[in-house]
Amino acid sequence: MLTEKVNIIFHSAATVKFDEHLRAALTTNVRAPLHLLRLARDMRKLDVLMHISTAYSNSHLPKIEEKFYACEPTCQQLETTISKLSDEQINAMLPKILGPWPNTYTFTKALAEKEIRVNANGVPVGIFRPAIVTSTCKEPLKSWVDNMYGPTGVAVGSGTGILRTLQCDGSVTADIVPVDAVVNCLICAAKSVHSTYAKSRRPIDPPIFNYVSSVENRITWGDFMKHNMEMIDRNPFSDAVWYISLRLTRSAILNNLYILFLHLIPALLVDTLAICLGRKPKMLKVYKKIHKFSSVLSYFTTREISFCNTRTRELWDQTTVEDKELFPFSMAEVNWEEYFESYLAGIRRYLFKESDEMLPRARIKWKRLYYLHQIAKIIFLLLAVYTLWSILSLMW
Repeated sequence: MLTEKVNIIFHSAATVKFDEHLRAALTTNVRAPLHLLRLARDMRKLDVLMHISTAYSNSHLPKIEEKFYACEPTCQQLETTISKLSDEQINAMLPKILGPWPNTYTFTKALAEKEIRVNANGVPVGIFRPAIVTSTCKEPLKSWVDNMYGPTGVAVGSGTGILRTLQCDGSVTADIVPVDAVVNCLICAAKSVHSTYAKSRRPIDPPIFNYVSSVENRITWGDFMKHNMEMIDRNPFSDAVWYISLRLTRSAILNNLYILFLHLIPALLVDTLAICLGRKPKMLKVYKKIHKFSSVLSYFTTREISFCNTRTRELWDQTTVEDKELFPFSMAEVNWEEYFESYLAGIRRYLFKESDEMLPRARIKWKRLYYLHQIAKIIFLLLAVYTLWSILSLMW
């Protein structure tokens, strides 16, 4: 049925875990697209196959253009090598296997691009590279989101008062793109790729589209946090345990100090209290997961990458007025102020399943947490002054 009827393929299936085991990442992100490519060759009516990669497939480079980059091993060579190794041996060899790539996700995405290029053999293929995909801008529901990856995880962690420090340079670009705009551009890119292959002179390599916001409508991680700080009082989370207080610092040493005093020590106190009350301690386990997530994220929040999206911008210029209305994807037209007005509301509504009727209660709780936060700061300040005064008194 597939080979008889399918004429368009959008291949977006992937594991997006940055720290996925290499064996699993290779199977899902590289071998699976090759299986699909083989199936595509038998599709009699195939117009186009769009492979969704990521703008960060070559994130070790300072500048990323809409072209292919070298990736040394082949899928077959790598599979042969790791088939003889245990998971522990693979983990031990991982830095050598990855080379300049920061994790298995970006590495396998780069390898998949290379393998598709080599094995396309006349199949009309296009490579689509979106940046950090976030909640919808307009369609089908405003601010719809269904996962806590990347920036959404940071917003949830800080908004619930659990995440209080993050290794992040506030001046670095936050290359976020709303998922509905991503899909719109993907559809228009598919049409463009089909038209390109329909010409008598076919392209040598599959066309690549970098879909990013930084070129036309740049915001930074500092802007991202500022927008969320401005809106959190209107849309607080019912599950918040403390008032928002997130520190962004580029320094790994300073961040580790903050982790000790703002995460680990409070977590230890809470867990000790839980044990005394006969309850199960969980805060240290929660922070173990958070620190794993934030350490992986820090690579992308502390380094600036310059993207080129010439083909994508040309695609917008070539799109008809009617199609621009149906499939808006120009990042230049996204108003970040408007976008972030409902960003946290979308997280409340679609991730936490909190209705708007719960907002008044959540705001009352949020106000109490704010006052507790201020009291805690005053107590800490008084203790610091008292300690300093005591030390100076001894010296005199």
